[in-house]
Amino acid sequence: MNFITLGATDLALASLLVIINGGLSLMLGLGLERQLLIAAARMVVQLSLMGLVLKTLFALVSPLWTAVAALIMVLFAGHEASARQRKRFSGWWTYGLGTSSMMAAGLIVTVLALTTQIKPDPWYDPRYALPLLGMILGNTMNGVALGLNALITGAVREKSAVEARLALGHDIRTAMSGIVREAVRTGLIPIINAMAAAGIVSLPGMMTGQILAGIPPVEAVKYQILIMFLIAGGTGLGLLSAVYGGVYRLSDNRHRLRLDRLV
Repeated sequence: MNFITLGATDLALASLLVIINGGLSLMLGLGLERQLLIAAARMVVQLSLMGLVLKTLFALVSPLWTAVAALIMVLFAGHEASARQRKRFSGWWTYGLGTSSMMAAGLIVTVLALTTQIKPDPWYDPRYALPLLGMILGNTMNGVALGLNALITGAVREKSAVEARLALGHDIRTAMSGIVREAVRTGLIPIINAMAAAGIVSLPGMMTGQILAGIPPVEAVKYQILIMFLIAGGTGLGLLSAVYGGVYRLSDNRHRLRLDRLV
C-alpha cells in the first residue's frame, strides 16, 4: 500500500488556518483566541505522545499494557464528560457515573467486535483494540455528557411538575419519564445525524483515513459501516445506563426528588 507522508512543513501550513481563526476572534472580540491556541497546542502534544505510545504498544502486543492503555482512555473520557456539565452531582457521582457507564459500554461493544467480527490474532491486539475503543469512547462520551446534562437541566426546570407527580403516588421513574425520554433523545441525536449524513453530506474520518492509506474504497466502506453500528450501540448502552443512574441519584428510598445532591 502506498500512502503520502506528511512533514513538519505540511502541518505548519495547516496550522495557519487555526491562527487565522484566532485572528478573527481577536478582531471580532469573541475572546476565543486563547482557547483556540491552547486547544490546538494540547491536541498536537496529546496526539504526538499517543503516536509514540501506540508504536510501543503495537510492538509489545501485551494484554496487560493494552488493558492499562484502555483504562487510561476511559478515565480521561470520564473526566471530559463530567467537565461539560453545567450542573453536576455532588462529590464523585458525576465522574463515577459517566466513567462507569462508558467503561461498561465501551468494553462490551469493543470485545464483541474483536471476537465476532474483526477477529485479530490475538483478539486483544492493540493495533485493533485501542483504535476501536477510542472511537467508541469518543462518541459515547458525547452522548453521555449530553444525556446527563439534559437530565439534570430537565429535573431542575420541571421540579414542581415532578414533585406533583410524586405527591400523587407515582414512583420517581414514572414521575421523571418525560425528562428521561428527552435526555436519551438528546444524547442519541449526534450519532443519528452522523449515520444519516454519512456518505452523502460527509465522508467519515476512519473511511477517509483508510482510503488515503491505500485501502480499496469498498473495503473502507465496510469498516466504516461496522464502526458506525458499533458506535451507535456503545452510545445507546452508555447513555441509558448513565441516565438511569442519574435518576437513581436524583431520588431516595422515599421517592423524593433530591435536587440538593446537585452543585
